[in-house]
Amino acid sequence: MTQTAHGVEFTQQPSATPKSAEERAAILANPGFGDHFTDHTAIVDYTVDASGQGGWHDARIEAYGPIMLDPSAAVLHYGQEIFEGLKAYRHADGSIWSFRPEANAARMNKSARRLALPEIPAEYFLGAIRELVAADKEWVPAGDGEALYLRPFMIATEAFLGVRAAREVSFRVIASPAGNYFGGELKPISIWISREYARAGRGGTGAAKCGGNYAASLIAQQEAEANGCKQVLFLDQFNDNAVEELGGMNVFFVMKDGSLVTPALSGTILEGVTRSSIIQVAKDMGRGVTERKITLDEWRDGVASGDIAEVFACGTAAVITPIGVLKDATEFIGSEDAKAGETTMAIRTRLLGIQTGTVEDTHGWLTRLA
Repeated sequence: MTQTAHGVEFTQQPSATPKSAEERAAILANPGFGDHFTDHTAIVDYTVDASGQGGWHDARIEAYGPIMLDPSAAVLHYGQEIFEGLKAYRHADGSIWSFRPEANAARMNKSARRLALPEIPAEYFLGAIRELVAADKEWVPAGDGEALYLRPFMIATEAFLGVRAAREVSFRVIASPAGNYFGGELKPISIWISREYARAGRGGTGAAKCGGNYAASLIAQQEAEANGCKQVLFLDQFNDNAVEELGGMNVFFVMKDGSLVTPALSGTILEGVTRSSIIQVAKDMGRGVTERKITLDEWRDGVASGDIAEVFACGTAAVITPIGVLKDATEFIGSEDAKAGETTMAIRTRLLGIQTGTVEDTHGWLTRLA
C-alpha cells in the first residue's frame, strides 16, 4: 500500500511485531529521553547513476530495526552524516502537531551542503515526518512537558574507501517518546567551563548539525559530569574567551533591564531553531534582543554586578533550562541555590504554550501531522 504526503508516495510496510498496547503504555508512563523507540521508521534513498545524475527514491515506512551496512560504508570511515531534532506534540483535542519543521528541513540542507551530502527536498523531509507520526501516533505522549522526539538523519551508505563524497545515501527518521531532558523537576543546572577543548573551529563544521561536532564535545562533557555539572560551556579562546554554546544547547542572558543577549552566529555556533524562536517570542513580549559577542569576563562581572539577572540554555530536547552556576577548577559564577528566573520561565511558558496549543500561534509555526 502507498500513501501520499506532500506530493510524495511512501510505501507502507507495517511492522509484524509492534509493541502491544500494554507494553507501549508501560514505556509512556516513564519515557525518559532517547531510551525507547516507536515501531516504525521512515526511509528515502539517494543514488547517483552512471551519468552522474543523483535522485531520491524508494520512500517508505517500514519496521524499526537494525540498518544493514557494508563494513566499508563511507559514514563509518569519514563521518559523512548529519541529523536534525524536532518534536511532535499532542494537543488537548488529541491532534498531533510539529513545531517549525520547515526550519529543520532548511537547516538539514544547510548541513548537507557543508558535509557534501545531497540536499533533500522539503516534501520528502516533511512527508517522512508526517507518515512516521501517522504510523506511530499512539506513541505520542500526552503528559505535561512530554512529546514524541523525532530524529531525521542522513548517512553515506556507499561501500568504498576513497576519500570523496558518497554516491549512495540514506535519509531516515526515527522517533522516541520523550519526557523532561534533564529529568525530574525543572531547576537551574550547573555548567562546566571547558578550558582545554573546543567544540568547533573557524571554517569547520560548527554551524552544521553533524555527529562529529558532538563526538568532539563528549570528552569535555565527561569532564563536566565528573565535576557534578549537567552540561559543558565552550569558549572561543582566540577571541577573548567569547561564549559560544554548550555541548548541545544555545545560551541566553537576561539583562537587568529585561532585555536578552545571545552570542551572535559566527560560523562556529549552531543556528538553533529554538534559539531563533526565543528571539521572536521575546520580541513579541516587548523585550529587546541583541545578538553580539559576549565574553566569559562579561558573564562573571555581569552576575557580580547584577547587570546579568538570569542565564538560560535552550534547545529542542530541553526547550529552555535555567542555568544556576558556571564553574571550573578556579571559577564559580552564580549560585547553587539560584531559582529559575521570572523572565526565563515566562518565555519558556509562552514557547511551550505555542508548541502544545495553549497559546495562539501568531507566526504559523505549527504544522498538523495527525
